[in-house]
Amino acid sequence: MNSAPPPPPPPTTTQRRVTRFDKTSPPPRLNAKPPAPTQEPPTQEAPQHARPEYELKYTLRGHQAGVAGVKFSPDGKWLASCSADKTIKVWHARTGKHEHTLEAHMAGVSDLDWAPDSLTLVSGSDDKTVRLWDVLAGKMWKILKGHHNAVYTVAYSPRGTIIASGSYDEAVRLWDVRSGRCMKTLPAHSDPVSGVHFNRDGTMIVSCSHDGLIRIWDVTTGQCLRTLVEEDNTPVTSVKFSPNGKYLLAGTLDNCVRLWDYHRGKCLKTYMGHKNEKYSIFSAFAITKGTLVIGGSEDSDVYVWDVQSKDVVQILIGHDDVVLGITAHPTENIIASCGLDKTVKIWVDES
Repeated sequence: MNSAPPPPPPPTTTQRRVTRFDKTSPPPRLNAKPPAPTQEPPTQEAPQHARPEYELKYTLRGHQAGVAGVKFSPDGKWLASCSADKTIKVWHARTGKHEHTLEAHMAGVSDLDWAPDSLTLVSGSDDKTVRLWDVLAGKMWKILKGHHNAVYTVAYSPRGTIIASGSYDEAVRLWDVRSGRCMKTLPAHSDPVSGVHFNRDGTMIVSCSHDGLIRIWDVTTGQCLRTLVEEDNTPVTSVKFSPNGKYLLAGTLDNCVRLWDYHRGKCLKTYMGHKNEKYSIFSAFAITKGTLVIGGSEDSDVYVWDVQSKDVVQILIGHDDVVLGITAHPTENIIASCGLDKTVKIWVDES
């Protein structure tokens, strides 16, 4: 893959297929009430940072169908993407050069995550399996079977010993990486599980679902510690712990991304301006230039919010279709996005 960004193609219509891309969500609720304004800041007021100035650096092509997810490796060296074309691609994070294409799944790949050592990937697919990959060798080394429907979301624990997966079968499974055995099956939700994520010490996991619930679980006991729900029970499409472990970031199908204080069960901030009523779209924190919230949108743009003021501080324009996946580099001012236009884009702030 040439690292130089080729000229963008004319907008194209991506062929629809049954994956995370279009069977993901119930129809938006037309009579849903707008979210109540929230005023309370989640943290002490942070120092003011310069506004972000991300610019498109590379457009990575090679996937033959919509790209559902992208993740930077913890060491910042690699970028992985997964697609409805059944493949995972690994790219050099700073140059966009293609390194590997990982093939073994029998259906579209909806999500992936990196092990903490940046040497292994986990993926979840519509073929109902979770698979582990040796990134350096470019080969699959383990397959985890047990889900009864498409696997929608996966996450590595911070120590790399446990994998969590969520599925259309409405369950969350916890897997022992070494043995490949399912340690626990959590009867988590009453609709497809759309997101899972570990807190920073690996003692808790959060899950979310189209049933509108966000649930926090004790990893050791499997006990549900807390359930969070918005008043209108809007389907939740993604969730993750904040870097400091104190808050949750959750995307919902009412054009909102919310920041929760899960200890008090209270929504602190609501980020708006983007469009999200149909697709499962990721959001994330970017912490290398102040604290930002970043997310995809159905209007084909990437939105960047100031975490405190909730203002949209930048809109990244370049995709030709729905932006599904978003990830921030762990140490540098780099963002990667992906979507239904079959591309991965790398954005860099060199200001």
